[in-house]
Amino acid sequence: MLKIRSFKLRLLATFLLMFGAGLSYAADPSKGAEIYSMHCASCHGASGISVMPGVPNFSKSEGLMSSDRALITFIQSGKAAMPAYRGVLSNQDTLDVIAYLRTLN
Repeated sequence: MLKIRSFKLRLLATFLLMFGAGLSYAADPSKGAEIYSMHCASCHGASGISVMPGVPNFSKSEGLMSSDRALITFIQSGKAAMPAYRGVLSNQDTLDVIAYLRTLN
């Protein structure tokens, strides 16, 4: 009986991981370019070359060596002069921007 229950729990866990965790989509750099243009280019430059002192130069991949999760947290929280984008950009929008930034170098 215990083996059957254990098997059912593993089967349920596998099913939930495959179907119940929600769909995840690949990042879309073209959508990220649109979002970047609207929210980021005024400080970070249209081509990723910063226009303000102390701002990362994305054309040289500055600030992009962190994991996607760390970059999402940074963008959502903001820092110094950079505003927080939590509530403005979804995680998917933020991933799209990150994907776009990684095409600039």
